[in-house]
Amino acid sequence: MIDKKEEIAYSTEKVKKNHSWHNLEKKEIFEILKTSHEGISHEEAARRLEIHGKNEIKKISEKSILRIFLNQFKSVFIIILLVASLFSIVIKHYLDAILILIIVLINAFIGFFQEYKAEKIIFELKKLLVPKVKVIRENKIEEISSDELVPGDILIISEGDKITGDSRIIESNNLLLNESVLTGESFPQEKISELLKKDLILTERKNMVYSGTHVVGGNGKGIVINTGMNTEFGKIAEEIQKIKEEESPLQKKINELSKIISITVLGISFILVLFGIFQKRDFFELILTSISLAISVIPEGLPAVISIILALTIKRMQKQKALVKKLSSAETLGRTTVICTDKTGTLTEEKISVVKVYYNNKEVDVDKNVLLINNKKINFDKEETLKKLIETGILCNSAEEQIKDKEMKVFGDPTEEALIRISYNFGIKKKELTEKYPKIKEYAFSSDRKMMSIIRKVNDNYVCYSKGAPDILLKRCSKEMINGKIKVLNEKRRKELIREYQKLSSEALRVLAFAFKIVPKNFSQGYSENNLIFLGFQGMIDKPREEIKKAIEECKKAGIKIKMITGDSELTAKAIARMIGLDDNSIDGIKLENLSDKEFSKIVEEKTIFARITPEIKFRIIKCLKNKEEIVAVTGDGVNDILAIKEADIGIAMGIRGTEITRDVSDIVLLDDNFKTIVQAIKEGRRSYENLKKSIKASLSANVGELFFLIITMIFNLPLPFLPLSILWMNLITDSMPILSLGFEKEEKGIMEKKPSDFNENIMNKIFSFVIISGILSTLIAFLFFIMYYESNLDKARTLVLTSLIFSEAFIILSCRSDDKNIKEIKGFFSNKILSYSLLIMFILQIIAVYTPLSKVLGLTSISIIELLILFLSSSSIFIIFEISKFLKKKKLNK
Repeated sequence: MIDKKEEIAYSTEKVKKNHSWHNLEKKEIFEILKTSHEGISHEEAARRLEIHGKNEIKKISEKSILRIFLNQFKSVFIIILLVASLFSIVIKHYLDAILILIIVLINAFIGFFQEYKAEKIIFELKKLLVPKVKVIRENKIEEISSDELVPGDILIISEGDKITGDSRIIESNNLLLNESVLTGESFPQEKISELLKKDLILTERKNMVYSGTHVVGGNGKGIVINTGMNTEFGKIAEEIQKIKEEESPLQKKINELSKIISITVLGISFILVLFGIFQKRDFFELILTSISLAISVIPEGLPAVISIILALTIKRMQKQKALVKKLSSAETLGRTTVICTDKTGTLTEEKISVVKVYYNNKEVDVDKNVLLINNKKINFDKEETLKKLIETGILCNSAEEQIKDKEMKVFGDPTEEALIRISYNFGIKKKELTEKYPKIKEYAFSSDRKMMSIIRKVNDNYVCYSKGAPDILLKRCSKEMINGKIKVLNEKRRKELIREYQKLSSEALRVLAFAFKIVPKNFSQGYSENNLIFLGFQGMIDKPREEIKKAIEECKKAGIKIKMITGDSELTAKAIARMIGLDDNSIDGIKLENLSDKEFSKIVEEKTIFARITPEIKFRIIKCLKNKEEIVAVTGDGVNDILAIKEADIGIAMGIRGTEITRDVSDIVLLDDNFKTIVQAIKEGRRSYENLKKSIKASLSANVGELFFLIITMIFNLPLPFLPLSILWMNLITDSMPILSLGFEKEEKGIMEKKPSDFNENIMNKIFSFVIISGILSTLIAFLFFIMYYESNLDKARTLVLTSLIFSEAFIILSCRSDDKNIKEIKGFFSNKILSYSLLIMFILQIIAVYTPLSKVLGLTSISIIELLILFLSSSSIFIIFEISKFLKKKKLNK
């Protein structure tokens, strides 16, 4: 063990200067870290823990309850409403002030509850780092808490471990790691202890293991180099802190709308004050009237309506296994124009599967328990060589299967798991076969041999079953089994088999060759593993999920571009792309590293597949797409995805296999890790956006009608058509449930067959003409009734105006249900039952206001049933006009 004086000489500055640990000899690393094979002392471990801090990643975006609540008041619209409530208090409209404050609080609590609930679910999903690790300290193996790991510790690495500190390998016994969380590569990576050249990217440093990765085979030892925020994992976490959180597209649009409303209201109020001064009205009365008008025209219920509609969308998304953490993300997802997806586990099963077998001089496709040649089925039971090939795959196999409740779990190398699963699909169970044919001897796989063999007792014989790299194993074969018969394997045939192996490899398959041989009782390794009988190849890949191809087609129809960004090889990425119907136009990440912004932008536009991509390049791709005014959704599960997820408009993390930090920085968590769920969530997001536009359109139409009416009465120096309580009543019964009910509209047919809405789409531009026309129509109808009665009976005139505007609003809401489809095409008046009930309640409440003592409180008077019917029919003309407009518009488009 190193002496204490040398331990104390340990320098953190010297450690920080040496980044190329893979390019240093072991003795150099021992010297830099002041450690040895016997480990550091307990005293030195405590000192280093104090220097470096605990081995943990600082939590990203930690939100307190108070911060989540205060974030709900950042909207421009909410600020406008708070100012409006203050003015209401100034002019002694206390009920208005209370109502506005209640609406603001309802909105805040909806947003707060949704974000807080999402944070709680994320907390429940967290899988913390492995709590215990084995290290050598003072020449003894000890088990310590993973957060106590320090640089210089000698880490004991075993199958099943999760690596919790970046380490340089000093001893490897067939050590295999799954590094997909860091690199995106699905196949296990072999680890070695030898020195490597300096200029290697992270994925090629085979003598290093990194925090967050998993050991799937073998064992070894490593010197801990970095812990906590100094690990590769931690460095990315630190970079995230530098990315500023942006407003979502919806927040930007609502803030734009709020500013338009504010400027409009202030402008009109100012003009009316000037006009009143010209008419020589009382100045104080003019100010009070202008403030009243401003308050009445602001759709104070709209923020709560938007929040509730988004909360309903989130609830529907959660039922489909998409957990949305922020309200605005629900709508943003619906406007996504590009999905940048990783490959492993999102597009693929993250499970190695045998997809092709070669035997009897023929190539056969495998789909679960179905064998196909040119799409024609083959009967497995009649294929003797194939059966032998599949059996060899499990008789020469170190993985263990466990069957519980008809579900099979396999423990061991993922490649060997694939061999067990294909045999299981054809009714051959490893446990039964290995018990029948017991193991006598195993010659283990090593990186030098690139093959393994197991001798088993088969009845009265001893049989050697071998598997390995095809080029290695074929050299050891002198015969071949074809159609159950043993034939000599000559050099010409060997070359044919090598070409077949190369063909399968070109399809991005990992190919293994299989052979067997009967051996004598006193066998030796040299005798057993030569002159073997070749059986065939099995080609495997992390194959696409079954539902992916259909989901990709849906995205294409919906005008959404898909880009695959992976750490895996270009060959594998292209193979998967072809399987799922993606364009295989690809580029290797190394070619992107030194490009100018202009060249980089052109490549990003042209290419669909980006292979061997580093986190920094992925981040740059996302930024480039956003600069092109794309709304970008990014999926990911590992450390390599975090920067891109944080930068994206919508960051989507995997809930099952995703790392804690990835879930923390994301906007949406897929609870089933399924790409199809994203497509379903986009559909819900589009429905949400369309319904939000309908609600905003209906809300503004109602308020514009009131505004126009007030302007006309002021211009013509007429009495005010409503009392303050009447305005409050009208806003209460029209701006709440009826408008909110539009959020329950089902998605319109073909919603996923049109392009996403434009990035620069202005909500007001889309709805402006409807809002103005409906406002004018409702004002004209109400004004006619006012002119007829205001001189003889002002209370009656006010009753007719209020009832007319409320009835008109009901028919405007019905017209808002679709921009271009008539009532028949959206399955009639009653297809949205919540809307039907809301409108019915609205009519009943107004009738109660007119025909009960409530009328005296509101300054109304009763009217005849005939007059009520005339009001109803005249207001319905608005709906009829818009239905005729939709019909004519459609007729024009069909020409």
